[in-house]
Amino acid sequence: MKTRITELFGIDYPIQCGGMLWIAKPELAAAISNTGAMGNLTSGNYNAADDLRAAVDQTRKLTDKPFIVNITTMPSIRLPVELLQDFFRVCCEKKVTAIEIAGAPVDTFLGREFIPMAKDAGVKVLHKVGTVKHAVHAEKVGYDAVTIAGFEEGGFPHKDNVSTMVLVPKVREAVNIPLLAAGGMADGRSLAAALALGADGVMMATRFLATKDSGVHPNIYKVLVEKTEADTALQLQTLLAGFGLQVRALKNEIMEKIAKIEAEGGDLSELLPLISGERARQVWQDGNAEEAMLTIGQSVGRISDIPTVAELVERMVREAEAALRSGLSVFSG
Repeated sequence: MKTRITELFGIDYPIQCGGMLWIAKPELAAAISNTGAMGNLTSGNYNAADDLRAAVDQTRKLTDKPFIVNITTMPSIRLPVELLQDFFRVCCEKKVTAIEIAGAPVDTFLGREFIPMAKDAGVKVLHKVGTVKHAVHAEKVGYDAVTIAGFEEGGFPHKDNVSTMVLVPKVREAVNIPLLAAGGMADGRSLAAALALGADGVMMATRFLATKDSGVHPNIYKVLVEKTEADTALQLQTLLAGFGLQVRALKNEIMEKIAKIEAEGGDLSELLPLISGERARQVWQDGNAEEAMLTIGQSVGRISDIPTVAELVERMVREAEAALRSGLSVFSG
């Protein structure tokens, strides 16, 4: 299953894990990379450049395969711009395979010198975007690839509310660099569909969360299997309006409180205690899914089991190959 993404990153299968705060650490990143897919080490898990440097080293002790480091370029109290710049420098210093930028473009948020810095280090840079125009910008300023994420994705989809099914072929027509599809991706049929639409692979986060290797509380696994595609909600449109973003997360008590505060014109000081990442960290450990904003995508409706990462990737590749063969046989009559 060779595509431009497998060639770009030197991986066997065109499947990448997305960034996941408190989840995408060395153990999960290495488990995914060891299957031939692309693991993700999320820089937001760390509070200092040296911590990320140590995490890269730890990941390399667990795998000799390529992995990507996520840097989320959005305003943050815990992760100021200066620290994100340091994270980028660490990735270049350690010559990781690739950096995934999620949020504002590197050139406008971190500085124009950072993409050339990565190129000089031989590090690929990928931008996760939610619109055609942002994909075009990414190609123009020198990104090596883009991930196009429809509003089905968990986390921070674009406010335009356009689906992956529509965005992927439009971006494919607009740019020439390799393209990953995100939002609603969960299995081999998702991968086959993405390739048919013109993508070179898929990026998934919720589906990798629902694996034994993610190490969350058993009750979280139960929630992921039981919830449907109707059990997530879009929120924080007002707070994130200036960034063109919103949040998709699991419907729960915290999301109801957030919706009430927004509807009543509440301010950031009221919302911060509810949307804190520390809440999510605790929930992954203790299993009370009502107590935090859990950024889970609509693909949760496609999850019916909790396999190991190795079982999931092997099954996805097998299903995708079967689906693609089936499609070819239909067209050939």
